[in-house]
Amino acid sequence: MDTVRLFFRLAGVSLRSQMQHKASSIMLTLAFFLSTFVEILGIWILFDRFKLIKGWSLPEVALLYGTIHMAFSAAEALARGFDTFSIMVKQGDFDRVLLRPRGTLLQIATSALQLMRIGRFLQGLIVLIWGYTTLGLGFYSYHWLVICMAFIGTFCLFYALYIIQATLTFWMTESLELMNITTYGGVQTAQYPLDIYSEGFRFIFTYILPFGCVIYFPIASLLEHSNIPLWLGVISPLAGVAFLFAATQLWKVGVRHYTSVGS
Repeated sequence: MDTVRLFFRLAGVSLRSQMQHKASSIMLTLAFFLSTFVEILGIWILFDRFKLIKGWSLPEVALLYGTIHMAFSAAEALARGFDTFSIMVKQGDFDRVLLRPRGTLLQIATSALQLMRIGRFLQGLIVLIWGYTTLGLGFYSYHWLVICMAFIGTFCLFYALYIIQATLTFWMTESLELMNITTYGGVQTAQYPLDIYSEGFRFIFTYILPFGCVIYFPIASLLEHSNIPLWLGVISPLAGVAFLFAATQLWKVGVRHYTSVGS
Protein backbone atom coordinates (compact mmCIF):
# COMPACT_ATOMS: atom_id res chain seq x y z
CA MET A 1 0.00 0.00 0.00
CA ASP A 2 2.89 2.31 0.73
CA THR A 3 4.15 1.87 -2.84
CA VAL A 4 0.70 2.58 -4.30
CA ARG A 5 0.31 5.67 -2.11
CA LEU A 6 3.74 6.90 -3.15
CA PHE A 7 2.92 6.29 -6.82
CA PHE A 8 -0.19 8.46 -6.66
CA ARG A 9 1.65 11.13 -4.69
CA LEU A 10 4.44 11.36 -7.26
CA ALA A 11 1.90 11.22 -10.09
CA GLY A 12 0.02 14.10 -8.50
CA VAL A 13 3.20 16.16 -8.28
CA SER A 14 3.93 15.53 -11.97
CA LEU A 15 0.39 16.48 -13.04
CA ARG A 16 0.33 19.62 -10.90
CA SER A 17 3.61 20.74 -12.46
CA GLN A 18 2.09 20.36 -15.95
CA MET A 19 -1.00 22.31 -14.95
CA GLN A 20 1.22 25.29 -14.09
CA HIS A 21 0.98 25.96 -17.84
CA LYS A 22 -2.77 25.43 -18.28
CA ALA A 23 -3.09 26.92 -21.76
CA SER A 24 -0.28 24.76 -23.11
CA SER A 25 -1.73 21.60 -21.55
CA ILE A 26 -5.22 22.32 -22.92
CA MET A 27 -3.91 23.06 -26.42
CA LEU A 28 -1.83 19.87 -26.49
CA THR A 29 -4.81 17.83 -25.25
CA LEU A 30 -7.00 19.34 -27.98
CA ALA A 31 -4.30 18.59 -30.58
CA PHE A 32 -4.21 14.92 -29.59
CA PHE A 33 -8.02 14.78 -29.72
CA LEU A 34 -8.16 16.21 -33.26
CA SER A 35 -5.16 14.30 -34.67
CA THR A 36 -6.66 10.91 -33.81
CA PHE A 37 -10.08 12.01 -35.05
CA VAL A 38 -8.77 11.60 -38.61
CA GLU A 39 -8.36 7.86 -38.03
CA ILE A 40 -12.01 7.23 -37.12
CA LEU A 41 -13.00 9.38 -40.09
CA GLY A 42 -11.03 7.03 -42.37
CA ILE A 43 -12.76 3.98 -40.85
CA TRP A 44 -16.16 5.64 -41.33
CA ILE A 45 -15.36 6.25 -45.03
CA LEU A 46 -14.31 2.60 -45.38
CA PHE A 47 -17.59 1.29 -43.93
CA ASP A 48 -19.63 3.82 -45.87
CA ARG A 49 -18.28 2.11 -48.99
CA PHE A 50 -18.37 -1.58 -47.95
CA LYS A 51 -21.00 -1.54 -45.09
CA LEU A 52 -19.64 -4.78 -43.53
CA ILE A 53 -16.15 -6.25 -43.15
CA LYS A 54 -16.15 -9.99 -42.38
CA GLY A 55 -19.61 -9.56 -40.88
CA TRP A 56 -18.58 -6.65 -38.62
CA SER A 57 -20.51 -3.38 -38.85
CA LEU A 58 -19.16 0.11 -38.07
CA PRO A 59 -20.72 0.30 -34.54
CA GLU A 60 -19.19 -3.10 -33.71
CA VAL A 61 -15.74 -2.00 -34.90
CA ALA A 62 -16.27 1.18 -32.85
CA LEU A 63 -16.16 -0.99 -29.70
CA LEU A 64 -12.74 -2.32 -30.75
CA TYR A 65 -11.51 1.13 -31.76
CA GLY A 66 -12.73 2.94 -28.65
CA THR A 67 -11.43 0.34 -26.19
CA ILE A 68 -7.95 0.02 -27.67
CA HIS A 69 -7.43 3.78 -28.06
CA MET A 70 -8.52 4.43 -24.48
CA ALA A 71 -6.17 1.72 -23.18
CA PHE A 72 -3.28 2.90 -25.36
CA SER A 73 -3.64 6.53 -24.33
CA ALA A 74 -3.77 5.56 -20.64
CA ALA A 75 -0.60 3.48 -21.04
CA GLU A 76 1.08 6.31 -22.97
CA ALA A 77 0.23 8.80 -20.23
CA LEU A 78 1.50 6.62 -17.38
CA ALA A 79 4.54 5.04 -19.10
CA ARG A 80 6.24 8.11 -20.54
CA GLY A 81 9.22 7.53 -18.24
CA PHE A 82 9.89 4.17 -19.92
CA ASP A 83 9.42 5.71 -23.37
CA THR A 84 12.28 8.18 -22.73
CA PHE A 85 14.38 5.81 -20.64
CA SER A 86 17.15 5.54 -23.27
CA ILE A 87 17.97 9.24 -22.74
CA MET A 88 18.29 8.64 -19.00
CA VAL A 89 20.72 5.77 -19.56
CA LYS A 90 22.83 7.68 -22.09
CA GLN A 91 23.18 10.64 -19.72
CA GLY A 92 24.05 8.39 -16.79
CA ASP A 93 21.00 9.50 -14.78
CA PHE A 94 19.97 5.90 -14.09
CA ASP A 95 22.90 5.66 -11.65
CA ARG A 96 21.11 8.22 -9.49
CA VAL A 97 17.92 6.13 -9.59
CA LEU A 98 19.80 3.06 -8.36
CA LEU A 99 21.07 4.95 -5.30
CA ARG A 100 17.57 5.73 -4.03
CA PRO A 101 15.84 3.43 -1.51
CA ARG A 102 12.89 2.73 -3.81
CA GLY A 103 12.19 0.28 -6.62
CA THR A 104 13.49 1.30 -10.04
CA LEU A 105 10.17 0.49 -11.74
CA LEU A 106 8.28 2.89 -9.48
CA GLN A 107 10.80 5.68 -9.99
CA ILE A 108 10.85 5.38 -13.77
CA ALA A 109 7.05 5.06 -13.96
CA THR A 110 6.54 8.30 -12.04
CA SER A 111 9.42 10.25 -13.61
CA ALA A 112 7.19 11.60 -16.40
CA LEU A 113 3.40 11.51 -16.84
CA GLN A 114 1.64 13.10 -19.79
CA LEU A 115 -1.70 14.77 -19.16
CA MET A 116 -2.09 15.65 -22.86
CA ARG A 117 -2.83 11.98 -23.71
CA ILE A 118 -6.30 12.48 -22.29
CA GLY A 119 -7.23 13.92 -25.70
CA ARG A 120 -6.88 10.51 -27.39
CA PHE A 121 -8.60 8.89 -24.38
CA LEU A 122 -11.65 11.14 -24.70
CA GLN A 123 -11.86 10.52 -28.43
CA GLY A 124 -11.80 6.75 -27.82
CA LEU A 125 -14.43 7.09 -25.08
CA ILE A 126 -16.77 9.03 -27.38
CA VAL A 127 -16.41 6.42 -30.15
CA LEU A 128 -16.96 3.59 -27.65
CA ILE A 129 -20.13 5.17 -26.22
CA TRP A 130 -21.45 5.83 -29.74
CA GLY A 131 -20.90 2.20 -30.77
CA TYR A 132 -22.34 0.87 -27.50
CA THR A 133 -25.54 2.92 -27.68
CA THR A 134 -26.00 2.36 -31.44
CA LEU A 135 -25.87 -1.42 -30.89
CA GLY A 136 -28.49 -1.07 -28.16
CA LEU A 137 -26.37 -2.85 -25.53
CA GLY A 138 -27.80 -2.57 -22.03
CA PHE A 139 -26.22 -0.16 -19.58
CA TYR A 140 -26.91 -2.42 -16.59
CA SER A 141 -25.56 -5.64 -18.06
CA TYR A 142 -22.47 -7.83 -18.27
CA HIS A 143 -21.42 -6.00 -21.44
CA TRP A 144 -19.65 -3.28 -19.45
CA LEU A 145 -17.80 -5.94 -17.44
CA VAL A 146 -16.44 -7.52 -20.62
CA ILE A 147 -15.36 -4.13 -22.01
CA CYS A 148 -13.72 -3.19 -18.69
CA MET A 149 -11.79 -6.48 -18.71
CA ALA A 150 -10.69 -5.78 -22.30
CA PHE A 151 -9.57 -2.27 -21.29
CA ILE A 152 -7.53 -3.54 -18.31
CA GLY A 153 -5.92 -6.34 -20.33
CA THR A 154 -5.05 -4.04 -23.23
CA PHE A 155 -3.67 -1.36 -20.89
CA CYS A 156 -1.43 -3.95 -19.20
CA LEU A 157 -0.21 -5.22 -22.58
CA PHE A 158 0.76 -1.75 -23.82
CA TYR A 159 2.37 -0.87 -20.48
CA ALA A 160 4.37 -4.10 -20.68
CA LEU A 161 5.56 -3.18 -24.18
CA TYR A 162 6.85 0.16 -22.87
CA ILE A 163 8.72 -1.62 -20.08
CA ILE A 164 10.24 -4.06 -22.60
CA GLN A 165 11.25 -1.09 -24.77
CA ALA A 166 13.06 0.45 -21.81
CA THR A 167 14.63 -2.87 -20.83
CA LEU A 168 16.14 -3.35 -24.28
CA THR A 169 18.06 -0.11 -23.68
CA PHE A 170 20.32 -2.05 -21.32
CA TRP A 171 21.65 -3.94 -24.34
CA MET A 172 20.77 -1.71 -27.30
CA THR A 173 21.45 2.00 -27.72
CA GLU A 174 18.28 2.51 -29.78
CA SER A 175 15.16 0.41 -29.16
CA LEU A 176 12.48 3.04 -29.89
CA GLU A 177 11.91 2.33 -33.58
CA LEU A 178 11.83 -1.43 -32.99
CA MET A 179 9.16 -1.16 -30.30
CA ASN A 180 7.10 1.42 -32.20
CA ILE A 181 6.28 -1.42 -34.57
CA THR A 182 4.59 -3.29 -31.74
CA THR A 183 2.92 -0.34 -29.98
CA TYR A 184 1.63 1.87 -32.81
CA GLY A 185 1.46 -1.14 -35.13
CA GLY A 186 -0.54 -2.99 -32.49
CA VAL A 187 -3.04 -0.12 -32.23
CA GLN A 188 -3.56 -0.01 -35.98
CA THR A 189 -3.92 -3.78 -36.22
CA ALA A 190 -6.16 -4.45 -33.24
CA GLN A 191 -8.67 -1.71 -34.04
CA TYR A 192 -10.00 -4.03 -36.77
CA PRO A 193 -11.41 -7.57 -36.32
CA LEU A 194 -8.59 -10.10 -36.11
CA ASP A 195 -10.30 -12.51 -38.51
CA ILE A 196 -9.70 -10.20 -41.49
CA TYR A 197 -5.97 -11.04 -41.33
CA SER A 198 -4.10 -14.11 -42.59
CA GLU A 199 -3.62 -17.17 -40.39
CA GLY A 200 0.08 -16.44 -39.71
CA PHE A 201 -0.71 -12.87 -38.71
CA ARG A 202 -3.47 -14.07 -36.37
CA PHE A 203 -1.04 -16.52 -34.75
CA ILE A 204 1.49 -13.75 -34.01
CA PHE A 205 -1.16 -11.40 -32.60
CA THR A 206 -2.65 -14.14 -30.43
CA TYR A 207 0.24 -16.20 -29.04
CA ILE A 208 3.29 -13.88 -29.30
CA LEU A 209 1.78 -10.41 -28.91
CA PRO A 210 -1.62 -11.26 -27.37
CA PHE A 211 -3.63 -8.37 -28.85
CA GLY A 212 -6.24 -10.88 -29.93
CA CYS A 213 -6.62 -12.16 -26.35
CA VAL A 214 -6.96 -8.74 -24.72
CA ILE A 215 -9.22 -6.96 -27.21
CA TYR A 216 -10.58 -9.14 -30.02
CA PHE A 217 -11.78 -12.19 -28.04
CA PRO A 218 -13.70 -10.13 -25.42
CA ILE A 219 -15.46 -7.91 -27.95
CA ALA A 220 -16.13 -10.80 -30.36
CA SER A 221 -17.66 -12.90 -27.56
CA LEU A 222 -19.76 -9.91 -26.48
CA LEU A 223 -21.12 -9.52 -30.02
CA GLU A 224 -21.39 -13.30 -30.61
CA HIS A 225 -18.89 -13.32 -33.48
CA SER A 226 -16.66 -16.29 -34.51
CA ASN A 227 -18.35 -18.65 -31.99
CA ILE A 228 -16.14 -17.39 -29.16
CA PRO A 229 -17.76 -18.31 -25.80
CA LEU A 230 -18.41 -15.52 -23.32
CA TRP A 231 -16.29 -17.14 -20.57
CA LEU A 232 -13.27 -17.03 -22.89
CA GLY A 233 -13.92 -13.38 -23.65
CA VAL A 234 -14.00 -12.58 -19.92
CA ILE A 235 -10.78 -14.36 -18.92
CA SER A 236 -8.67 -13.91 -22.07
CA PRO A 237 -7.66 -10.29 -21.15
CA LEU A 238 -5.71 -11.81 -18.26
CA ALA A 239 -3.10 -12.57 -20.93
CA GLY A 240 -2.24 -8.85 -20.79
CA VAL A 241 -1.72 -9.04 -17.02
CA ALA A 242 0.53 -12.09 -17.47
CA PHE A 243 2.45 -10.25 -20.21
CA LEU A 244 2.98 -7.29 -17.85
CA PHE A 245 4.27 -9.60 -15.11
CA ALA A 246 6.72 -11.18 -17.58
CA ALA A 247 7.89 -7.70 -18.62
CA THR A 248 8.64 -6.72 -15.01
CA GLN A 249 10.74 -9.90 -14.59
CA LEU A 250 12.65 -9.04 -17.77
CA TRP A 251 13.23 -5.54 -16.37
CA LYS A 252 14.83 -7.05 -13.25
CA VAL A 253 17.16 -9.08 -15.46
CA GLY A 254 18.07 -5.93 -17.39
CA VAL A 255 18.82 -3.96 -14.20
CA ARG A 256 21.14 -6.74 -12.99
CA HIS A 257 23.09 -6.50 -16.25
CA TYR A 258 23.20 -2.69 -16.31
CA THR A 259 26.64 -1.16 -16.74
CA SER A 260 26.99 2.54 -16.02
CA VAL A 261 28.16 4.75 -18.87
CA GLY A 262 30.62 6.29 -16.42
CA SER A 263 32.38 3.03 -15.62
